Amino acid sequence: MSDTAKLIRQTMTIARRDFAATVMTPMFLLFLLAPLLFAGFGAMGSLGAMTVGQGAEGKEKLYAIATPEDAARLRAADALIRPAIARERGLPPLATVAPAADPAAQARALLSDPDVDVPSVLYGPLEAPQLIHANITSTTARYLAAIAEQAVRDRRAGLSGAPLSQPTFTRVERDSTSLGGKSAAGTFAVVTLFVVTLMLAGQAVGTMAEERSNKVIEVLAAAVPLESVFLGKLIGMFGVAILFLAFWAAVGANIGALLPPEFAAGLSGIAPAIGFPGFVLLYILYFTLAYMLLGSVFLTVGAQASTPREIQMLSLPITIFQMAMFAFALAAIGRPGTWIATAAELFPFSSPFAMAGRAATSADIWPHVAALAWQLLWVAITISLGARLFRHGVLQSAGPKFKWFRRG
Repeated sequence: MSDTAKLIRQTMTIARRDFAATVMTPMFLLFLLAPLLFAGFGAMGSLGAMTVGQGAEGKEKLYAIATPEDAARLRAADALIRPAIARERGLPPLATVAPAADPAAQARALLSDPDVDVPSVLYGPLEAPQLIHANITSTTARYLAAIAEQAVRDRRAGLSGAPLSQPTFTRVERDSTSLGGKSAAGTFAVVTLFVVTLMLAGQAVGTMAEERSNKVIEVLAAAVPLESVFLGKLIGMFGVAILFLAFWAAVGANIGALLPPEFAAGLSGIAPAIGFPGFVLLYILYFTLAYMLLGSVFLTVGAQASTPREIQMLSLPITIFQMAMFAFALAAIGRPGTWIATAAELFPFSSPFAMAGRAATSADIWPHVAALAWQLLWVAITISLGARLFRHGVLQSAGPKFKWFRRG
């Protein structure tokens, strides 16, 4: 048997061992369902925020101090303009009150009402309305000014405020994905790629730390070359990653039948520019390269430390750096064609994320061919350098490997 074939056989033996040791444990089920737990926590937080918002919704009002005639025109203008404003803006309902002897004092009293949240109050003649508001910048005050302007226009034109047209609304399917749908698909690709690679790379470091503390790594080093141990661990955790992705891909492919029709219709507008088959292929390739880059770095770090504390100290800067690469890739999606996007696509550790996002926002194929070749080069460099540092770190098992401060 040649040396290369022997190295491959030993590497695959370590890979099978690590894969089985990771998958055949109860903790793997918790790891597999981690996204569901995160989604559950997020849903509970959103539900709590929604409950608080709904509780405060009935206690918020806009006030207009106006005569009965002006109040009727303001309500008609409000009924005309309000439906055109997105509900997310959250405009409070309009309430009108008759003017008192001192409208200015009356407006300030309404603004300071302890039982109702009043962001803005309008008083005075509609031709020159006075608006007071509590916030530094107030959209509600501008809204009151807009309906006052509409009320004055209706009065001068002799209109009653009733609709003069009867529009017909028809929903038409788009021939292509919208820009917002492409950006949403790109953001989804970058976020999921980052979360999954970081989780799996962290799992590799945890396994490495456990084997260092149990002296298992020394036994493996005595049985097979350390290069085979390094590559086997990398491939074994990659198999775990593929299983993780396959599970959630199967869940995602079948969850559409359980979603409400309105929610499913909203998701239908999210699609990659390059098409789903090409996007899935590129996503898998970029995930593989991102994992190999990040996994080799974390495994190398795990070999340099002797205790879990040292692993945490060395892993934290790498995690922060990777989060910076994640933000870099998100910025590239928001600014395609700029120097930020180009830099994110060229830098080795942000390139897989940025190019996965580009696959969702651009239909060009040739940049991905160049990017894959570029990233393969860096994966080879990282794995080669990581294997050497891994060997050095495992063989020098006495004490910490990095001395930030040396005493003379």
